[in-house]
Amino acid sequence: MWRCCENFSPLKYALSSTLLPCCRFSSHFKAPFSSHCHGKGGGAAAGARNEKLRVFIVAGEPSGDLIGSRLMASLRRLSPRPLQFAGVGGNLMKREGLVSEFPMEDIAVMGVAELLPHLVRIWVRLRQTVTAVMDFRPHVVVTVDAKGFSFRVLRSITDAYRRLGVSRPPLVHYVAPSSWAWKGGENKLKNLADTLDHLLCILPFEAALFKAHGIKATYVGHPVLEDAFTSVAVCTSWCLSPLASVADTQNVYLLKLGCLLTTYSTGENPAHCRWWIKGSKSCSRQDFGLQSGSTVVCVLPGSRAQEVKRMLPLFESALDLLADKVPMLTAIIPTAPSHVITDAVTEAVKSWKTPNILLPYASEKDKYSAFAASDVSLCTSGTAVLQLQMARVPTVVAYRAHPLTEWLIKSRTKLHYISLPNILLDSPVIPEALFADCTPQRLFTLLCQVLEDSEVKEQQAKAAEQVLSMLVPPQQSVLESTGSLCSVENVFDWRPSMAAASTILTLLQIDKT
Repeated sequence: MWRCCENFSPLKYALSSTLLPCCRFSSHFKAPFSSHCHGKGGGAAAGARNEKLRVFIVAGEPSGDLIGSRLMASLRRLSPRPLQFAGVGGNLMKREGLVSEFPMEDIAVMGVAELLPHLVRIWVRLRQTVTAVMDFRPHVVVTVDAKGFSFRVLRSITDAYRRLGVSRPPLVHYVAPSSWAWKGGENKLKNLADTLDHLLCILPFEAALFKAHGIKATYVGHPVLEDAFTSVAVCTSWCLSPLASVADTQNVYLLKLGCLLTTYSTGENPAHCRWWIKGSKSCSRQDFGLQSGSTVVCVLPGSRAQEVKRMLPLFESALDLLADKVPMLTAIIPTAPSHVITDAVTEAVKSWKTPNILLPYASEKDKYSAFAASDVSLCTSGTAVLQLQMARVPTVVAYRAHPLTEWLIKSRTKLHYISLPNILLDSPVIPEALFADCTPQRLFTLLCQVLEDSEVKEQQAKAAEQVLSMLVPPQQSVLESTGSLCSVENVFDWRPSMAAASTILTLLQIDKT
């Protein structure tokens, strides 16, 4: 297996991993490797109905671990055949039955300068992953986000099968690369069609873009919407409160799934839902032992080790400035479900002057409980920004990287903003402090603005409804992908992972009924 990665280029890998943190098949079924007959994009679906469907899945960072775990659960729900998983993932995917080939944290690195010290380790893990794929003989390979590692894995798998003289299993990537965000980004899509059999997109405009470049793609909705249907719903400290009805609809229902509070109209596209995970501030604060009158800042320093190391000192200094102005200031800090991140944050906050409540290995329920208790959030750019919008928490977004990485981003990006809500609305609804402008003084100023200006809070709340409604897959797409299992009246069938899982099974030509 040495040869499968012989074309590995450290510089190319580093450049391909610099992302904005934020964003034909054969009709014949043959058992995999029965006669070396996978066929590029040809379904490796086959064999007896009781034969296990082997899925090799790779996630390279905590957000991908969450997406991957939900995909695994939905595949298990939809597949008429038993499933066997192998691959690389974190704690959440392990709970779904994955035995990871190595710790996911070994490849959770982003940026050019940040990546360089880890290239040898990542190269070894790349070879290890491809070897594991060949040994596992999967019906399908699914990579989740982390395009630098994922696309290198997919190309290496293709090369390895080609050298063996056999056709490979279908290759699927979940979370499209943000090629649209970079100057010349679309030019790099030319060879992607030869590597991928299907791309699962999470933004509404992406599928059409990739199809125009010859890449088969499906818009499955944004994974953050699924927070409304998962472990968040078991939280008991959430209280129900009235909501206004959706205009121009009939038979409007108040849907309460534990902490989820949203309006839903029978027969209407769930894009019309408010997608609001609303908790009781008083209940949540009582759970955390917070004093009445406290001002609470939810601090989210990131899900990668280098992000935490870079952002926490800035956040600490900003909170020190804020504490001089705001009495009874307390920080709540949920950490990613990773021992590397949790250990780093735990050690760092020991010396903080600002009183803080640490939530180690925070589950989604823990996060949304922290959101409910908070007056404002200070957040490193990433998936957490959308989660804060789901909870309607006024937010300030921050981001710093190595100077070389910052220079590359500024010189190559076509965007004016870094957080997805601002990108989708093309408006600075959520204040951002980026790169050299990300200083303690600037963060302090923005936090004061958000805390004191009710109009800013209202604008963010309205923007959240608009953005989240944009991230629901269209009704026709869901009906086509989930087939008879989908009901327009059943909002649960609109989960992005269900649409993604069904698309994969359709690719493999497996009857979901």
